[in-house]
Formats: sequence, C-alpha cells, structure tokens
Amino acid sequence: MQAFAQVRGAFLVHRGPWSSSPVVQCLHTRCIPGSEEVTAVGWALKRIRSGKPRYTGAYRDDGGRLRSAGTFDSAREAIDSARRQEMKVGDGTWIDPAAGRITFAEYALEVWLPSRHLEVSTRAGYLSNLRTHFVPYFGPMPLAKIKPSTVQGWVSHAVELGLSPRSIAKYHTMLHSIFARAVRDRMLAFNPCAATELPKIVLKKTRILTPAEFELLLTEIPDRFHVLVLTAIETGLRWGELAALRPRHIDFLRRTITVQETIVEVSRKDSPTGQRMILKPYPKDDEPRTLRVSPALLESISTRIAALDLDRDDLLFPSSERAAGDPLSRATFNTRHWRPAVARAGIDFPVRMHDLRHAHASWLLAGGADLAAVMERMGHAQIMTTQKYLHTLPDADDKALAAFQAVRRRSSP
Repeated sequence: MQAFAQVRGAFLVHRGPWSSSPVVQCLHTRCIPGSEEVTAVGWALKRIRSGKPRYTGAYRDDGGRLRSAGTFDSAREAIDSARRQEMKVGDGTWIDPAAGRITFAEYALEVWLPSRHLEVSTRAGYLSNLRTHFVPYFGPMPLAKIKPSTVQGWVSHAVELGLSPRSIAKYHTMLHSIFARAVRDRMLAFNPCAATELPKIVLKKTRILTPAEFELLLTEIPDRFHVLVLTAIETGLRWGELAALRPRHIDFLRRTITVQETIVEVSRKDSPTGQRMILKPYPKDDEPRTLRVSPALLESISTRIAALDLDRDDLLFPSSERAAGDPLSRATFNTRHWRPAVARAGIDFPVRMHDLRHAHASWLLAGGADLAAVMERMGHAQIMTTQKYLHTLPDADDKALAAFQAVRRRSSP
C-alpha cells in the first residue's frame, strides 16, 4: 500500500534562506505518493520596520532562484502570494518580471529577427520596416510597458503619417509576430497587438491592362527592352525571374523556358553580403517550372543572343547591352524607362512592370485556359491566388451578360 504524507495548514518558523531573519513557511495540503516528506510551497520573510512586522512572500522560479512575491502586512497574505507564483511556475504560465525590461529595439533586433529563418528579401524588408516604422516609435520602450493602448497609438500615428490602411495592416502583422514570440518566450503575459482596431481596407476593383493598351505601351518602350517586355507578358514571370534568365534556360527545340533562378534586389545596408543583387538558385515558389512559349518569342530571344554574342551562362537581360553583363536593376528600369513609357502611352491608370504578370494570368483565363494550368504556369502555391484573376478584364462583365442572354434565348419558346 502506498504511503501518503499529508499536512493541513501547517506553519513552520525557522531562519530564512535570505538572512537570519525569522521566516514563516507554509506547508499547504499536499499528498505525495511513496513519500513521507512534504514539499514547501512558499515562504514569508518577517521584517520589523518602525516597530511593525512586514512579511515578504518568497518562492522559487523555474530556474530554482529565490524570488519575491511582494511585501504584505500579514504572513498569510505573503504566503498566499508566494503560492500563487509557484503555481504559475508549476503550470508554465509564470512570467519573469525582469524579462519585460528589455527594450523593444533590443528584443526585435537581437532576439526576434536573428531567430527567424528568412529569405534574403524578406529579411531586408523586415530590417527596413523596423528601422522606418517600429524602432522610432517603440524602440526605447521596455516590452512590459507596451500595452494595447500603446499599439493603438502607433496605428493612429501611422494614419497621421499618411500610411494606407493596407500598409498599416501589413506592418501590424509583423508587429504582432514580434510580440507573439515574446509571449512564447515567457517575456510577456499577453500580446498587446491581439485586439488592435485597424483602419478599414476598402477593396478596389483591379484594373488589368488590355491587349490593345499593351500594344500601345510597347510602342513607347525603348527598343533594347522590347524582348524583355515581350517575355514578361507571354510568360508572366516575376521581375527577379526575368532578370535571372540565361540562354541555357531556353529550349528552342521544345519551345520552352525553364525558371530555375531568381535575382533579389535589396539595399546595401540590409544585405547580408553588402551586395545589392543576390542570386537565389531557386524561384519564389521554391520549385523550377517550365513554360511553353511561342515561336515568335523564341525568334526574338535567339536574335538577341546572337546580337550580344551571349554565352549560355550570361544574363539574357543585363544592365548593359553586352555579354557577361551585370543584373538589371528593377528600380533603375522603372525610373528611367518603364514609368516614362507608361506616361508617353497615355495609359490613364497606374501600371507597374509587375502588372504584366497580372495581365498574363487574366488573358489566359479570359481565353479559356484551364485554371490548374494557369496556376502551374504562374508558380502559385494555392489555386485561390490564381482565381482572383478570373473576370478581371474590362469586358468580362459584358461577356458574362452575353452568355446569360444566350442561354436565356435558347430556353425561350
């Protein structure tokens, strides 16, 4: 038969672990199978100040260190406080009061960011966000002092600065992640971003470049970039994938282009190597993909390779028109060539180079291409991403109405 030790509300007075001052030790009711010893739950250190006794509750944290649970007028209050803290230590909910003293800047830059496994571009973006949006506001604040009202104040500050609701939501997601990690690290009891009220995001209908608008824009693109833009509209490649294309990625016999690499462009201050252009041996979706292209595009690419005398490992679209050239900067291309061409073409809505990717997907779906095939061609991880391109051309609604009326006429007597 197992032996049980049981003590009810017992108090022991002895010399304390901190000093020779009397200590009241509480041994609350506890049964320990197979033992006759009772584990102490809390202590109260008795101190005399101005002739009046005061009691400081004491307990051991998860590292075995002795901690104060506060000072009270009675031993019972002190011991109860110590017991509550030890219960938190036991169930894993105890928070070290000293942990929250680390500043936001120290935690975000020295703990949170180094612990993340991030792509180069993502890491650079996080560094830029911390430097621009978070450290100036939260930087010197101790984590424990950042309350939900503090985060709400940051949102109001961001609105005053003119940030869009969508941008604020994106930055708030990152901020939430920082504090979520602090909660997991037992540095905070709760996430101050948990119930933030964010500005309402009003969704706008996406405007997609039509084939006619694209042809108009193409006439304004400098000749040296014609093949680049034609490749973009026919393949839907991301900028980094376009910039990393090489002759060895082109299969003229099978009429395909294989996406195997991408070039990431980051600021030097946020780059782990100090370089602005960093080659990644895999695309954004982490898997190479092969796309069928037209004979006309292949002929244009072949002419370009011959004209520049490109080797199979040279960049197809370098920054200068020569073999063994350096990667073309997206920022430079946009500023010097793309935006002026859009303006000259008289396009009456903002069009980015990346919008050619959206146009590619929309044209495919409008032409009746299979949704799964478009998803694979675009390199989307989820079909939901591809579905957003359905019915995005300006005449999509007219076509839908025409289809409805055709069916209705067939069913009419």
